[in-house]
Amino acid sequence: MCAGEFFLPDEEATLALGARWAKGRQAGEALLLTGDLGAGKTTFIRGALRGLGFDGAVRSPSFSLMAVYEMSPPVLHADLYRLQSAEGLGLEDYWDDHLCLIEWPDRLPGLPHDRCWRLELEVEGEGRIARLAPSAH
Repeated sequence: MCAGEFFLPDEEATLALGARWAKGRQAGEALLLTGDLGAGKTTFIRGALRGLGFDGAVRSPSFSLMAVYEMSPPVLHADLYRLQSAEGLGLEDYWDDHLCLIEWPDRLPGLPHDRCWRLELEVEGEGRIARLAPSAH
């Protein structure tokens, strides 16, 4: 299942954990990613998308707010950093038929649903500590 605490010494380890987590993920699930700027949230998402078979460029949608990847399952990547609240953004339109990867989820008005994971990334020296677990409401 890939839950636990992991030391990620470099970008490759972050990509690999993202790819491993993504195996078997389905539409209707969400991952809420927290951590300071530069902690590796988008890198983890890049790894998850690669694990699902996407080989194109993956950038944080900081200014566009959302990016949709038409694949199987379809993926929504949202970066809510620039918002005070995601209310009215329309994220709820994606919950049931996309795998939703949400950076800065503290801007969400509520949890999307109960098929949710949480990833907390923390800078530790030159690497990162990742805490990954199914969400407990």
